[in-house]
Amino acid sequence: MLHLFGATVFWLILSSDNIAMRTYLDCIPCFMKQTLATGRVATSDELLIKKMLDVIGNKIASFSVESTPPEMGKIIYRTIREMTGNNDPYKNQKAIHIAQALKLYDSLQEHVNTSDNKLLTAIRIAIAGNVIDLGMSKPFDMEQDLLTILGQPLAICHLDAFKSTLATAKSILYLGDNSGESVFDKILIEAMQKPVTYVVREHPVINDVTMEDALASGIQEVASIISSGSDAPGILLNDCSDEFSHAFENADMIISKGQGNYETLSEAKRPVFFLLKAKCHVIAHHLGVNENDIVLKDARV
Repeated sequence: MLHLFGATVFWLILSSDNIAMRTYLDCIPCFMKQTLATGRVATSDELLIKKMLDVIGNKIASFSVESTPPEMGKIIYRTIREMTGNNDPYKNQKAIHIAQALKLYDSLQEHVNTSDNKLLTAIRIAIAGNVIDLGMSKPFDMEQDLLTILGQPLAICHLDAFKSTLATAKSILYLGDNSGESVFDKILIEAMQKPVTYVVREHPVINDVTMEDALASGIQEVASIISSGSDAPGILLNDCSDEFSHAFENADMIISKGQGNYETLSEAKRPVFFLLKAKCHVIAHHLGVNENDIVLKDARV
């Protein structure tokens, strides 16, 4: 997920490989654009939307640039929920994306089963789901983007580390991103053939996967499901539940999907593997890849 929040400018990062991703001035118009776009999905009351923009503008004024963009995302979506009474503005779109992904499920499973490298193919499919992002200004075509990514080289490919970590892992924590993407996550979970705990958002935020969405995708058939305990569009470790924190600290392997989770966990000193498409040029720069590249990155490298 990190969508419009991904339009972050990194201050003097050219000489550093391990800079925490923070909020900078270029994020501010993106915060406002996201508020406006989601506000118009949540309500048709233009006066109320104007009030939301005013409220968010005031919150931005006191928001520390040392905080991550998902921390502002949490504030934005909580404000929209509270002011409109619409708890899940993207509920209908999420259902549509899950239904579209489920229609592709059998053919994708067959593609994995007939592949010479089943695990890598399943990883590519999981990354392909990362294009389903209602917070980005970019359009996407689920089937076409899937075909493109299945034939696209990985700009960062820590597959050997992934395989070796997987081989000894007794517990895997899988951090979900968007709702439709969870169907593609299911295929990778099945390919790994290990016990997995799948993590969802506590409350709806953009089109990120919630418990309801994960169940609609069938994740319960292949993994146990827990909430992060947070309504942020990323993993803010100091905002998560004790259950999640315990799982995070004790997991033998952590799979982190999407840009929002990458942004909040880029410095995590754990066996975290980031699977994502670099949909934002700033995220791409931070990773050292090109925009639209796909990535399988070991956080320890």
